[in-house]
Amino acid sequence: MIVEEIMKTEVVTLHPTDTIADAIRVMETNNIRHIPIINEEDNLVGLVTISRLKVATPSTFRTNENPNDIKKPLELIMEQNVITGHPLDFVEEAAAVFYEHKISAIPIIKDRKLVGIITETDILRTMVELTGAHQPGSQIEIRVPNITGILSDIAEIIRKRNANILSVLVYPDKQDEQYKILVVRVQLMNPVRLVQDLKEAGHHVLWPNLPGISL
Repeated sequence: MIVEEIMKTEVVTLHPTDTIADAIRVMETNNIRHIPIINEEDNLVGLVTISRLKVATPSTFRTNENPNDIKKPLELIMEQNVITGHPLDFVEEAAAVFYEHKISAIPIIKDRKLVGIITETDILRTMVELTGAHQPGSQIEIRVPNITGILSDIAEIIRKRNANILSVLVYPDKQDEQYKILVVRVQLMNPVRLVQDLKEAGHHVLWPNLPGISL
């Protein structure tokens, strides 16, 4: 999946000369937390987030002291070194950028123009959809040797049970690099028989495998 498939294309923007008060109003009206700042050519020049507004906006106790604070232009508080993405970037790569840089939004640029934006909420929603966690089903975790064809073997066992695979995740076994953990989500409400099939085929099922409960 690429960023173009999940990004918001109707982006609310402001200009550097707009004020902090404008940004507060726009965020409240549109229920958003990020505002890309563009110039007259629609080129991205900055980003204003709700956290920056909170820092820049006077508290209730100081309103009378600095009533002109919210009249200041956004160019004074906006983030200028903005991390951006491209519509053809992979969603997984974008998720890694969020993780590595601890940011909450990525404006999407094409031909130097702002064409969209993705937020951490968009990434989370996409990951839920990709893993099938929002659909009824069961999750099975299997510790397997890191060899060619093992996923095919697991899929064949699942096929014989006429179970639909919703998603498959693979990650390293932290205790032994010669093994991997397969997390398979299947469209079964009761996976007991499938788990039995996997065990009989010699696979090490980590979950479901509750102590004291015979599968």
